[in-house]
Amino acid sequence: QVQLVESGGGLVQAGGSLRLSCAASRSTFNINAIGWYRQAPGKQRELVAATSSGGSTNYADSVKGRFTISRDNAKNTVYLQMNSLKPEDTAVYYCNAHQKVATSTGIREYDYWGQGTQVTVSS
Repeated sequence: QVQLVESGGGLVQAGGSLRLSCAASRSTFNINAIGWYRQAPGKQRELVAATSSGGSTNYADSVKGRFTISRDNAKNTVYLQMNSLKPEDTAVYYCNAHQKVATSTGIREYDYWGQGTQVTVSS
C-alpha cells in the first residue's frame, strides 16, 4: 500500500499559478502511474495529468500547454505545476497512484487516493 498526501492548493486569481505536491509514503518505483484528477461541484472526477513509471505523460486537452506534471523519485513526490489558471480549473484536486501486481492468477490492479486539495480560481 501507499499513502498519498496532497498540498499546495489555495485561492488564486485567474491567470495565476499554483504548484500542487503529492507526497507518497514510500518509494513509488513499482507504481505504474501517478496522476492528478479533479472534481468540481456537480461534476464527475476527471483525469488532469498522469505520468507513468517509464516517464511518459498525458494531459487532459483542457490543460495542455498550461499544466505540467513532474516526478521527483528521490523525494517520492509528484508535482503539478498549474499556470494560466482559469475559473473553470476550480475543483478539488486528487492525487492517484495506480499499481498493477502480477499474481499466480493474473494481474491485480490497485488504486490509491489522497484526501484532495482545494483549488479555487477567482475571475
